Amino acid sequence: MDQSVVIVGGGFGGVGCAHVLAHHGVEVTLLDKNDYHQFQPLLYQLATAQIGLPDLARPLRGIFAKSDSVRVVTGEVTAIDPTAHTVELADGTGFSGDALVLAAGAQPNFFGVPGAAEHAFPLYSVEDAERVRSRLLGALDAVDSEPELVDRGGLTIVIVGAGPTGVETAGAFAETIRDIVPGAYENLPVEKARIVLVDHSDVVLGAFSERAQHYAAERLEADGVELRLGVGVSEVANGHVVLSDGSTITTRTVIWAGGEKACDLVGRSGLPTGRGGRVDVEADLGVAGFPGVYVVGDAANVPGPDGDTLPQLGSVALQSGRWAAQNILAVAAGEPSKPFDYHDKGIMAMIGRNAAVAELGTKRHEIDGPFAYAAWLGVHASLLEGTRQKLSALMTWGWDYASKRRPRALADRPDASVIDWDDD
Repeated sequence: MDQSVVIVGGGFGGVGCAHVLAHHGVEVTLLDKNDYHQFQPLLYQLATAQIGLPDLARPLRGIFAKSDSVRVVTGEVTAIDPTAHTVELADGTGFSGDALVLAAGAQPNFFGVPGAAEHAFPLYSVEDAERVRSRLLGALDAVDSEPELVDRGGLTIVIVGAGPTGVETAGAFAETIRDIVPGAYENLPVEKARIVLVDHSDVVLGAFSERAQHYAAERLEADGVELRLGVGVSEVANGHVVLSDGSTITTRTVIWAGGEKACDLVGRSGLPTGRGGRVDVEADLGVAGFPGVYVVGDAANVPGPDGDTLPQLGSVALQSGRWAAQNILAVAAGEPSKPFDYHDKGIMAMIGRNAAVAELGTKRHEIDGPFAYAAWLGVHASLLEGTRQKLSALMTWGWDYASKRRPRALADRPDASVIDWDDD
């Protein structure tokens, strides 16, 4: 097909869109600042040293190695002209196409909390996860050498946000501290470790049913996680966080899972934005007043069947990317585009070994415990790119289930592993 498309972003939406277009011979230029596609739902497992980088990141050029019509370009997009369907990289290189797909993803939203951007660790990218892991290992090594650093927050981890990311991260840290750390640090006082989950809401997993919320809270507390609900974070500093009730928690590790917003590029695109800085798209994922422009995934406020905005989920991003590609093909063939028809697989969250909650399908059939755990594994494995990654992830999860031993993780982000222990 004599058609060219520029796609900005190599996440679920961008890769899904490129796959469909490549299948029909469309010339695609796929731009991303990284040379890999990351599987964001597993970032917390990388952060807690449960899996390695190859299990959740795959080179974009490897994904499209057999697609002659897809050109992968590594570079940071700094400017977009949605009218001309052109984009420009930081080095001044420009690209244009008959259609433009913006799948630029999201970034953490610190909501103006003082010190959060400087001292908290977000969990939205591979680099973020590696920095969290390095901070954890740096703190463990330091406390192993100087046990008195426990009193300076060396073994206290504060997680801000009790949505799926926060709950999954808290559960993974609890499991790591309980089952993995003692085998690697024989003299570490793990009984003094604290994992604190903080959220404005009075419940965890606010988007889930009351039954799921109750189950998740019980499992987290049984694993030793302290729930500080109904309070927010007023300040994040070098050695502590201040909560909205005036209390202070001494800590050197603050994980930010408190929300996300569209990346800055979206705000500079000239497209109409709404909640979360995301682009408000039409039912067909196009943008009113900008023919040939589509926005998908976490960069868009995608309308659902009831008029509500669909959540920022990997399945929404992947399906919307594929749907945008089908509409591009339809328009090029002189046919009308179609409204996005999202296949709702439900929502789910992992809490720990044999513990998860899931609400499946549009009718939200509720399950928890081992069956939800198995469902979580299956759904997330199906979203991974490539057969090797699917098999590798399932083997890793199976090993983790049967064994409490892990390979010694590496602190590969030295800037995060070196801790300023001065009181602030």
